[in-house]
Amino acid sequence: MSRPLSVIDSSDPLACLLALREALGGGPAVLFRGGGANPVSTAPLEVEKRIALVVETSGSTGAPKRVALSADAVLASAAAADGALGEPGQWLLALPVHYIAGINVLARSIASGTTPVVVPPGRMDAATVLAAIDRMTERTRYTALVPAQLLRLVDEAERASAQGDHALQTAIGGFARILVGGQSTPAPLIARALALGWRLTRTYGSSETCGGVVYDGRPIGQTQIRLSAEGRIELGGPTLAEYYLGDPARTERAFVEADDQRWYRTDDAGELVDGVLRVTGRIDDTIVTGGLKVRLGDVERIVREQPGLTDAVVVAGHHPEWGEVPVVVTTARPELAALRRAVGAVLPPEARPDRIITVDALPLLPSGKPDRLALRRRAAG
Repeated sequence: MSRPLSVIDSSDPLACLLALREALGGGPAVLFRGGGANPVSTAPLEVEKRIALVVETSGSTGAPKRVALSADAVLASAAAADGALGEPGQWLLALPVHYIAGINVLARSIASGTTPVVVPPGRMDAATVLAAIDRMTERTRYTALVPAQLLRLVDEAERASAQGDHALQTAIGGFARILVGGQSTPAPLIARALALGWRLTRTYGSSETCGGVVYDGRPIGQTQIRLSAEGRIELGGPTLAEYYLGDPARTERAFVEADDQRWYRTDDAGELVDGVLRVTGRIDDTIVTGGLKVRLGDVERIVREQPGLTDAVVVAGHHPEWGEVPVVVTTARPELAALRRAVGAVLPPEARPDRIITVDALPLLPSGKPDRLALRRRAAG
């Protein structure tokens, strides 16, 4: 059995809301596509009956994929979020709906019977966000952001509050919860937001898990976490995707059966301490420098904790003597010696950055994540 797949322009989020509601109720499956998102391939006109949603993503490695999700997975994700947040509420939609985090705002709105308020696309600023919040009608309010958006709002709120204008700080402080995910959020940024009185929850997940299924290191709903022998994070539960559309080989590599359960093998490494998950970096971000292994994610975490470096990225660069070395790419102009001291105080000497590359702007993927492939090429050059 099959059903039609509708490819829908994501520029009208409320039209996407109606289409998703119909798909979850048994109507045509949907694929939301952004006009500037460089679609990875032509979508088929039909999908299996069990598929309600297809999410196109290039991922952080540049390898395109189309993630096929069932209605049960989408609804399970919305239910898990409601359970973790405590009660349904109205959502401020600040993310594109051709990505799973934005789609989840639509799904949670459908589940709670509320209508999300849309922040117009473009760079977020105080006036735009305040105008959107003014249109919200429910007492309990939520929003979901990526770290770059949070950083801009924190910067604006701090500047305005220093001048006696607390409107933005107060308005965002009225949200019952702000979900922040999509990539690692630097600890200093979290501290700044908390100091403003904002209620943050860090989320972890992907399109393959129908979005965030780990909140502040703990699984939500029926999600389960385990680590492989190599330290790879694997996730199980009812929110998992069915497969990658048209890519059985990738599906077989990513989704495995074990312990009478289906698991999604992420590309992230992590550790579990008293049941709390900490993501330590990409499983493939380990370099060998001078014969010793260094995880770039550990270096990047420390670098991003330094003042003015919350957007810094650490990639592998070439060294004629040591082989691969950590290289910092940033829009700031930090002192290399100070960075090396900060990293060396926590990690072995081999982990200290070899050099800094300063750029006018970091190359980004359509999702807002750093384009690490482009940065690796820059460091190699």
